[in-house]
Amino acid sequence: MNAGDIAARLDDELDVDAYADLDASPNGLQVGPAEQPVDHVAVAVDAAVETVDRASDAGADLLVTHHGVVWGSVERVTGTTYRRVAPLIDDDLALYVAHLPLDGHQSLGNAAGLADLLDLTNRAPFGAMGPEHVGQRGTLPEPTTLSELTGTLASELDTGDGSVRTLDFGPSVVEDVAIVTGSGVDWLDEAAEAGADVLVTGEGKQQAYHEAREAGVNVVLAGHYATETFGVRSLQAELDDMGLETTYVDCPTGL
Repeated sequence: MNAGDIAARLDDELDVDAYADLDASPNGLQVGPAEQPVDHVAVAVDAAVETVDRASDAGADLLVTHHGVVWGSVERVTGTTYRRVAPLIDDDLALYVAHLPLDGHQSLGNAAGLADLLDLTNRAPFGAMGPEHVGQRGTLPEPTTLSELTGTLASELDTGDGSVRTLDFGPSVVEDVAIVTGSGVDWLDEAAEAGADVLVTGEGKQQAYHEAREAGVNVVLAGHYATETFGVRSLQAELDDMGLETTYVDCPTGL
């Protein structure tokens, strides 16, 4: 199997074309020739120098990540971009990226994985971005306190040296949960309008404090990295099913 074959299968599974006009990340094969033979695939959240080096050391032919090396257009391959691209080329390591498509996929995506962790029922797409969605919403098996929900996330997520923080401006007992992983506080208004008790995301912004307080919605900040490990692990399982050797490169940032 070659990199192009794998990319085509993942593109189709994740409906990458639907996000083409919405995503700053060019999803799909970002680095490497489509004809490159692939026997071993590494998966990681970030395409950074450390993850590239570790994928190469593991003997991978292809690295699949959520965050790639290209955002928007590339005018120059210098600085950080060069430091990330050069080892990919030097080590014959192709790079496949799935950003928003891997956030929004309703069974393989990051939000779906977090919803699985919380055992949510009555699930529906959440986090509208144009005609697509980048999150998921559902109902906890039974009402639970915000502190119990936070405790579950703190114990189960790979937060590194980070911690789970809360903006507790909603009900103390929660049931309706909205999820947008990574940097998802921009969907706080949508969560409020939908009647969610809590928005679970990765990291916050200054204005989210007042927005959450004024809307009466709890916000849980469980870490950008920690909430976005689910998608690439799901893709690892898909790649395993293709008969490929796989390696998960875990590099928690605590952020």
